[in-house]
Order: sequence, then C-alpha cells, then structure tokens
Amino acid sequence: MPAFARQRCHAVLAGLVTLASAAVVSLAAPTPARAAGTWTETGSDRADPLTESQGLASVEVPANSPNRYTGIGTIPLGVSSRGWNHVGDPDASYDGYYIEPYQRDSGNSKMFRVQAPGGAWSEYVHTLSTGEALNNSWAAISPDGQWTLSGEWGTMTRLLVFPTPGVNPATSPSANLPQASTVRLDHAVRDVQGCDFSGPTTLLCSSDDPEGSLFGLTKPLLQIDLSAVPNGTADVSGHVTALRQLPLRSSCSGTFEAEGIDYDRRSGTLRVIVVSPGFCVLTDSKTYKFSRG
Repeated sequence: MPAFARQRCHAVLAGLVTLASAAVVSLAAPTPARAAGTWTETGSDRADPLTESQGLASVEVPANSPNRYTGIGTIPLGVSSRGWNHVGDPDASYDGYYIEPYQRDSGNSKMFRVQAPGGAWSEYVHTLSTGEALNNSWAAISPDGQWTLSGEWGTMTRLLVFPTPGVNPATSPSANLPQASTVRLDHAVRDVQGCDFSGPTTLLCSSDDPEGSLFGLTKPLLQIDLSAVPNGTADVSGHVTALRQLPLRSSCSGTFEAEGIDYDRRSGTLRVIVVSPGFCVLTDSKTYKFSRG
C-alpha cells in the first residue's frame, strides 16, 4: 500500500457512508506454522463502523473512565478540515494522558493529538525523517509515560520512538516532535495496525498482514519483546513472535481488516478490533476480547 494512501478500512467506510459500493476480494488463510498462543478468546462486542473501527484504549485516569475508540466519525471537523483525515489506534498513559495518531494523504508530517488529564487538547507535529513513511497507524505509550512508540505501514523491520508529546519535557506544541530512537526488529512485520505495552519491555501488536508469508498465517497477533526499556537515547532490539491468528468471522466473505489493540493491565484483558468484509462492516465487525491462558 503506498505511503500516501489511507488504510483500506478508511476507504471502505468512506464509500459506505456515501452509499458507494466497494468490491471485496476473498483471501484464503494458509495453515498456521504453529499452534495458537496463550491468548484465549473470551467474548466480543460489536464495533461501530464509524466510531469504533480504527482503534481503542482503556483509560485509567480519571477513575471509572469508559474505554475510548477512534474511527472516521470521531475526527473533529476542525481537525479534518486541515487535512488530518485519518486517525489511528490511540493509547493512554497510566496517569491520564490520551494520545491519538493522525495522518493525511500527502505532505511531509504526521500529528499526535493529546488530551491532558484536565481535558485540554494540544497538537504535536512530527516532520518526517528521510525514508520515513507518511502513515501514522498507532501510538503506544511506554509504562513510564516518557516515550511513545509508533509504526509505519507496509513491511517494516523497525518501530519509531518519540518523546511522549505533552508528557516528556523535551516536547512542545510549538516545536517539531523529533524521533528519539528506533526499535530494530529481528523479524519483518507487515501492516501493523496497533501495539500496546503489556509490560515494561513487551508489546502486543495487531497485524493486518493479508499475505501470511512472514509467519505462516494472515492477520496475526504479534508479541515483540524488547531488549531494554526504551529511553530515547539508544536504539533497542525487538524479538518478534506470532502468537495466533485473530478471529475472522462474518456473515460476508471477503477481506477482513485487523485494526487497533488495547491491553488493560487492571483486568489483564486484551482487546482487538477486526472489521468485517463488504457490507458486513456495518453489521458484524467486532472488538474481540482475550485472556492469557
């Protein structure tokens, strides 16, 4: 998928909203190279195609906050009117900062929109580095809150590390948000739609890989074990493991899309959005729930 294009789900949803039809292509999933991992499906909720189709985040502060979701319908008019027309998978720090990653169809920058615990919003723009893809598919805040990981679309062997906008004192809405370091992966990943920390050095990620050639299965749930806690001053390595295929169930046949991911440390619940093919994007897209073991 070209770097300047939005994710397929965005295009499909936009077409449905305008009553345009879209053709879907059926992809056969190859036999997995290994048995499913230790994450067991425990239930699901319907994912609204307009407001819950891109990403999700559990919020700890303020107490008893509801889970938050992103989709085409959650982008404020004042944001989309300036060209930021795609929102990815958000995340929230343990002390209440909430971050949404944004991209547009062209240009040389990506944006992180931050809501502070008090409710105020601010925007932090990152100018692309040489060779960096335009896509801003997800954000994952490190457990210490100081660093935010992000990823690019396509087949990649790295993740990007930024100082957490609005939290790290090295950031300012009036200055470019710099890339601080890189996570060097020991195995290529494809079309990662979301990652979330499940521990200081462990990421769980949803991959929309339609091919299955990297791990022997399409749409895998991935685990990335980092060699050290990200600190923004040095690159770290990441060991990639495919744990299982995400659920692909719908009344329609065609191409599913794996979307955002969230791990709630309070309950140990993992949630992943999977968007259904064709017209069923409106009827049976799901947020699947998993528990370990």
